[in-house]
Amino acid sequence: MSGIYIHIPFCKQACYYCDFHFSTSLKRKDDMMEALISELELRKDEFSNEKVATIYFGGGTPSVLSSEEIKLLIDTVHQNYKVIQDPEITLEANPDDLSEQKIIELSNSPVNRLSIGIQSFFEKDLKLMNRAHNAEEAKKCLSVAIRYFDNISVDLIYGIPNTTNDEWRENIETALSFGVPHISSYALTVEPKTALQSFIEKGIIDDVNDELAQEQFLILVDELDKAEFVHYELSNFGKEHFFSKNNSAYWQGKKYLGIGPSAHSFNGKERSWNIANNAIYIKKIKEKELPCEIEELSVTDRYNEYVMTGLRTVWGVDFKRIDQEFGNQYLQYLKMQAEKFILQDLLYIENDTLKTTRKGKFLTDGIASDLFKLNLS
Repeated sequence: MSGIYIHIPFCKQACYYCDFHFSTSLKRKDDMMEALISELELRKDEFSNEKVATIYFGGGTPSVLSSEEIKLLIDTVHQNYKVIQDPEITLEANPDDLSEQKIIELSNSPVNRLSIGIQSFFEKDLKLMNRAHNAEEAKKCLSVAIRYFDNISVDLIYGIPNTTNDEWRENIETALSFGVPHISSYALTVEPKTALQSFIEKGIIDDVNDELAQEQFLILVDELDKAEFVHYELSNFGKEHFFSKNNSAYWQGKKYLGIGPSAHSFNGKERSWNIANNAIYIKKIKEKELPCEIEELSVTDRYNEYVMTGLRTVWGVDFKRIDQEFGNQYLQYLKMQAEKFILQDLLYIENDTLKTTRKGKFLTDGIASDLFKLNLS
């Protein structure tokens, strides 16, 4: 089972922390739609032997598209690919786009899962991040969306400067009060060349505090555990049967096709990514060319990726899979590298599977990089 990711590179305004590829001008939206449809048609042979189980609209802000445009892209997938019955079709959306009318239209479309970028229910946080919506819109859109969609995910950001632990708890409680079955939550990260980095350097905004972020991460883990959410991936929490199928496939190393400017693809042995430039992307696709770069992954690359993604999940890193796919030398290397983290109570072994402890979860990415093997092949 595989997935298709469609990148919609448009936003109403730029959030200060965002380093994703997007444009705030919608002037070439029609040209982009044509290009996305053409790329889906051009690349159908890549997935001729695959069954598509998930379609995911990410961005940017996919909810700037009309319901008709979203349906047109979904229809194009169905016309060119083998799609399972009842695939998971997720649309990322911002509260300011989700009027009751838009939610009703989406509920009557093939979209069956909404991922709503709330980030915070506090006005001061939303202003600090330059979000396009306000706190009232966040609550209003959720109260309507939950009436029309069973499968809703909410994004929340922790570690925001000057947000107290009590305010963070209130954010979590507010999200839970709407009965959403899935929460994705990320630490506010200062990415290079973003407005946030510039404002911090100029002293306009306080710097991000890693200790505060770690405290708030652990509050999140505890509060969602009490609410009977499964912490199935480092940044993702879901009720049973409401895990993101799209993202779970990515973490488990399944194939996916990325459509649109800056979108990444993975076929099991190669990774490719489209150019992050709307004008060049549109021009190349019109010329029936794929504007992408391809990287062939070595055995060591694939081992490193599996360790990184596996450690982030509830499924962990399976010793048998390491042995079978990469060889015994990789398994012995992994066990040797993991020893010090096991002694520090950051990792543990259960049923021949390496997993992170509660204490180790926040440090997962750093631990994983210490388990990587150097690419000597």
